[in-house]
Amino acid sequence: MATPLSADRLVAALKAEGVRVVEYRSWRTHNRNHVGAWGPVHGVMVHHTVTTGTDASVRLCYDGHSTLPGPLCHGVIAKDGAVHLVGHGRANHAGSGDGDVLQAVIEERPLPPDNQANTDGNARFYGFECVNLGDNKDPWPAAQVEAIVRASAAICRAHGWGKKGPTSVIGHLEWQPGKIDPRGPGVSIGDIRSRVAERLKHPAGWSPGGSNPEETPVHTYFERKSGVTLTPGEWYTITWDRVWAPGKGWSDRDREQTLLKGEHLFSLDFAVRAEGLARGQEIQLRVARNHKKPGQEWARAKSWPISSPVHDGGRLHAAHHWQGHLPGSDDNRLVAEVLVNGDSPVPIDELTASLLAWPV
Repeated sequence: MATPLSADRLVAALKAEGVRVVEYRSWRTHNRNHVGAWGPVHGVMVHHTVTTGTDASVRLCYDGHSTLPGPLCHGVIAKDGAVHLVGHGRANHAGSGDGDVLQAVIEERPLPPDNQANTDGNARFYGFECVNLGDNKDPWPAAQVEAIVRASAAICRAHGWGKKGPTSVIGHLEWQPGKIDPRGPGVSIGDIRSRVAERLKHPAGWSPGGSNPEETPVHTYFERKSGVTLTPGEWYTITWDRVWAPGKGWSDRDREQTLLKGEHLFSLDFAVRAEGLARGQEIQLRVARNHKKPGQEWARAKSWPISSPVHDGGRLHAAHHWQGHLPGSDDNRLVAEVLVNGDSPVPIDELTASLLAWPV
């Protein structure tokens, strides 16, 4: 039995365990406490979302839907291992389950079969929804499973759970009859429990083999497949439709401005190639941060110093480099922008970016 962690303690516990945390919108005050109890808490429950895409999955788990209001969990674990916090307090994730299973969780002993739904689980369990279709085909990347292990261990460590047995961490399929999650290639709730138990034998910052994944930056490349013609005097936020990521290679995507979101240190280089500049015509490049307040549109929150090469005519190759800190919220996005001065529109026929990002 335990009193739920405060929002600050939860974030601190997750980060101490090496989890990459993204704080989404007003998650700290977003809950269902007005309709039922939250606590005492006894364990962690793992789910899959039956969705694809990080942004859409996080938004769904925050908002809920017409028949089940959000939050639908406390954190969404993306395929890249980031944990997006969407609720703090009671959340609609566990539903009714087997009271005998709950008693086994409390006593940290082996779980009995779940054959009844007579107990409110939303009051008793932290819940993590993991982005996966749940069709037994969609793979679970190693980074995602490691994040499940670390997030679960962080909560167990903070509460002092796991001293008698590993069953403070369970799958939805072990709680409510008829549920199947989590399932798919690369995931096993038994393996997750074993890895959590191993982590709890070591300090919070421990990593197998002695390496800390947080020390290694994520390297990503971006391109735009077609050019764009810029109107003089107007800042243009570049949209990217081709991306390279480690282990995935190049892939196409819908055009999107975002280069990075969530709290990171970053080192960004981006470059443009322009045609037809007049002698003395200036082009400006800058990195900016966009922010979205609840109920409002995206707006410029900050821009960093610019590069402003002046050309002597013809083809221009210009690059800009900036290092900085992106604050820790999914409502902060890093973007790259370009502006031309003069009287005539300027065709930009190549746009590329190279990003190194260190989670904080």
